Amino acid sequence: MEVHHHAHSSRKKWTHYFWEFIMLFLAVFCGFLAENFREHRIEHQREKEYANALYEEFMADSAAFSKKINARLEKEKDCNYLWGYMKDSSLTELPKEFYPAYTTVFYLINSYTFEPKDGVLNQLKSSGSLRYFKSPALQKLFGDISVAINNIRYRNEQEYQFFANPIKPFLLKHYDFKWNDDLRKEDPNAYNIDLIRKYRKEDKIIKANILNLSSFDRGEATNMIMFYKTMLASSRTLQMNDYIKVNNKILQELRKTYNLK
Repeated sequence: MEVHHHAHSSRKKWTHYFWEFIMLFLAVFCGFLAENFREHRIEHQREKEYANALYEEFMADSAAFSKKINARLEKEKDCNYLWGYMKDSSLTELPKEFYPAYTTVFYLINSYTFEPKDGVLNQLKSSGSLRYFKSPALQKLFGDISVAINNIRYRNEQEYQFFANPIKPFLLKHYDFKWNDDLRKEDPNAYNIDLIRKYRKEDKIIKANILNLSSFDRGEATNMIMFYKTMLASSRTLQMNDYIKVNNKILQELRKTYNLK
């Protein structure tokens, strides 16, 4: 009887098990909330870091774009000068202004090419990290900027193909590369575009001629210049203009959403 009474008295009430269940449930639930909060905070921190990285990349591109636009406008101006001069001026007594324009239009290509950077954007795409950006506006703009970048690169390829032919064969036949070599002697490490700008402000003159003048065709040369100028202007007003519009919208949206400066 005593053994039976002892076993009966040690049995716990159902309320005890109920409270144990409640305490266990609360512990698991609180752990879930803490983990969820921690993950949310980490995601928000990563989102801010990625936003900063994208902002810096697009800001750098915006600054580079402005310089390229100004340089391309100068190149288009040189196209006008060269076209007008080659059309009906002396090809044996060349003025100082001729070879800087001649070089800018036909020889310098990469200095005027805008290459948008999308390293951060591509990294976020490949890793799936663009999901951290919850803004529908930003998601749409990321797609728009990818299209704009591809269009610029395609246009750059078209410009280079025109340089490869017919411009390059024309250069090899009629351009005096000694002029460019003499120009670079003053500062071999400087960019050609900077050396030409400096040369135009100086009094010194580097003599040069149009090579193989007997086979030089004014009509062919001027027509090539005008076609090239049209191509440059079209790239600037269409593909490049489309890109910078989306670039500016992304910068504005990033500033607004993440309080960036």
